Amino acid sequence: MASRSARQTQLDLHVRELWQCRRCPRMIPPPVSGGPILSKVILVGQAPGVKEPVLARPFAWTAGKTLFGWFKQFCGMTEAEVRARIYFAAVCRCFPGKTSAGGDRVPAPDEIRNCSSWMDAEFDLLRPQLVIAVGKLAISQFIEIGKLDAVIGRTFPMRRQRRTFDLIPLPHPSGASPWHRIPPGKALLGDAMRLIA
Repeated sequence: MASRSARQTQLDLHVRELWQCRRCPRMIPPPVSGGPILSKVILVGQAPGVKEPVLARPFAWTAGKTLFGWFKQFCGMTEAEVRARIYFAAVCRCFPGKTSAGGDRVPAPDEIRNCSSWMDAEFDLLRPQLVIAVGKLAISQFIEIGKLDAVIGRTFPMRRQRRTFDLIPLPHPSGASPWHRIPPGKALLGDAMRLIA
């Protein structure tokens, strides 16, 4: 296993290369990264929203305020502490654009495949012990998901690239979905966040 400083150097290079990615013609660059945080915890989101590329960090707007509010309420961690201790990844790293209805477009299967090598490399470099998957698309990269009620509030032992880790799914903190604000979602969210704490 590489030393901590060697892994940090590799991660720095990985993030610099990620910022240059232009694999997906329908995606709107630049890719968004939380930076080269050497951590045993990875948080995986769906894809950046319209504000994240401008602000150059994931979960930088409304959904982020909600997500970091959960960490403050249940784990006692500020946004700065979360960003300093957790590596932020996503199923896709560029903004997918808007749908004709005005919502954020869900990444297409080919875009998910194009972007998967970034997460594969991150798993190889970081060797996480805990993965926090935020939202159905992120959760579905690890486990089959029907209803959120069946997976939120639970820990799933996982194996990827011959390494084991725990997966804790979270609902998406979007204002468009009331799931995390009403029963049973509200209680299950609390259960999930207490597992992280």
